[in-house]
Amino acid sequence: MFSWFESRLDPYPADQPQMPPKGLWRFILHFSRGAWGFMLAMSACSAMIAVFEVILFGYLGELVDRLAGTDRAAFWQVEGSRLLWMAAILVIGIPLLQVIFSLLMHQTLMGNLPQRIRWQAHRYLLRQSMSYFQDEFAGRIATKLMQTALAVREVAMKFLDVLVYVGVYFLGALILAASTDGWLAVPFFMWGLLYGVLLWWLVPLIGRVSEAQADARAVMTGRVVDSYTNISTVKLFSHSSREEAYVRDSMDGFLQTVHRQMRLASVQNILLSSLNSGLTFSVTALGIWLWTQGRIEVGAVAIAIPLALRLGNMSHWIMWEFAGLFENIGTVRDGIGSLSLPRMVTDVPEAKPLVVTHGGVEFRDVTFRYGGPEEGKGTAVLDHLTLSIAPGERIGLVGRSGAGKSTLVNLLLRFHDIGSGEIRIDGQDISRVTQESLRGAIGVVTQDTSLLHRSIRDNISYGRPDAGEDMILRAAELAEASDFVGTLSDSQGRRGLEAHVGERGVKLSGGQRQRIAIARVLLKDAPILVLDEATSALDSEVEAAIQSQFEMLMQGKTVIAIAHRLSTIARMDRLVVMEQGQIVEQGTHDELLSKGGIYAGLWARQSGGFLESD
Repeated sequence: MFSWFESRLDPYPADQPQMPPKGLWRFILHFSRGAWGFMLAMSACSAMIAVFEVILFGYLGELVDRLAGTDRAAFWQVEGSRLLWMAAILVIGIPLLQVIFSLLMHQTLMGNLPQRIRWQAHRYLLRQSMSYFQDEFAGRIATKLMQTALAVREVAMKFLDVLVYVGVYFLGALILAASTDGWLAVPFFMWGLLYGVLLWWLVPLIGRVSEAQADARAVMTGRVVDSYTNISTVKLFSHSSREEAYVRDSMDGFLQTVHRQMRLASVQNILLSSLNSGLTFSVTALGIWLWTQGRIEVGAVAIAIPLALRLGNMSHWIMWEFAGLFENIGTVRDGIGSLSLPRMVTDVPEAKPLVVTHGGVEFRDVTFRYGGPEEGKGTAVLDHLTLSIAPGERIGLVGRSGAGKSTLVNLLLRFHDIGSGEIRIDGQDISRVTQESLRGAIGVVTQDTSLLHRSIRDNISYGRPDAGEDMILRAAELAEASDFVGTLSDSQGRRGLEAHVGERGVKLSGGQRQRIAIARVLLKDAPILVLDEATSALDSEVEAAIQSQFEMLMQGKTVIAIAHRLSTIARMDRLVVMEQGQIVEQGTHDELLSKGGIYAGLWARQSGGFLESD
């Protein structure tokens, strides 16, 4: 039975993720698609439970009157059938509804719905633009993803469960009290009016505090994660105290929101207790007075006083539920600000996969500004740049930091869209093909190598997930990684290829990480190869050993290599010298030296093989 209800709602829908709407209820509806039928069924059960409870309360008063006015010998004959119906409601009806309600809530919705939201939001975020992740803490994004998923579930379910149950119950209580005497309904009506005012005033305040608290929590988590992620930098600069102060500042911000929330909680309890005491007193006093006037029977008093006590007890639960509702609304609003952002780089409708037949690359009059593609926004990092790379040609990009070399590569990978011009691969405009196929055709080894916190095997086979054992071992051997991989182990006792490398590969040296990254690209075997300071983390001996493998790797591929150490790219087919986003020189190493221009000056001024900074 449990399994059947647990399998009603698919936690991993296959639909392509779309940008969530920015409006609160549209956002909630977007992520609740597929679950509304189950939530409405749960709400219907909740409403029926409230109706049955009010019916039982109403019958209690009638039973008191009949016990007082009916002859004992004739009682069962007069009241037996009604008692059986009430017993059926009490023993069968309400428990059965509670069973269905509980199965829908706990088995179908509580686990599956937030998982469904996380899955959809995570898939959307994975396809977000690079600039999105460059502007945010990774820990902050993850926190908002997790807490927003739970908050959407709570808002949707509390709204349909608590609001329906309370509304039906209070309306039933009002009708029940008025059915005996209209005056007896007045205290309930006034209590409901004042309670509504209290909710209207207090709950939105709690919601606003909760929204601020959700953001403060995300900032606090982001700073903590940032410290842990960069723990080597913290220790190298002996800045533990500084990091404590940095995190404490965010913790203080979070604590202030907690204090504000708890003050509102105290005000809520004080006012609500006073309101409930007033309801019980007024119902009791009015009921007794109406009974002494002969306007109601004792059964009506027996209904009204327990009903007032019941509503008083429920009111604290209702208030907390509504406070929780608005707290979660605040969390959802905060999450919308991070999750409902458009992708800056998207596939065009009907985008086709890139087909690489030769590997020719062409930049046609490309202009790019980080501030935005519009004319006049930001500084032009590339300014009307034109560059043609023949299939199988190996070029080296040369220039000081900030010349635009890495930007050129990022645009080829379409991490950003260009402002004007075109980039083509084998005649195909890369803005018209799918991003997945584009990046699948390009192998990249960067200077800042980060590995996944998984096994060595997983990291190498990331280049080709279907690779067999022999292919993985061969790639590791070609990357000069076999020797150290065999000696690796982790805290779980896993060794060799199965050893885990830690977050971003922190358990490996820079050179070891670089060799795993090279093995990964070797295994990918893409037709276009980008080497962005690919050997910068390697010592001279290992670099010399790997250079011969690079020669083999580059055969038949179009290669774009960036290096400050000019000796590593001097043997390329062509060197392209960049300055302030433009190409200022082109040619072979010898041709550029003979010209006596910028490249010759850079070569002459090299110290230990590196470019000077000025």
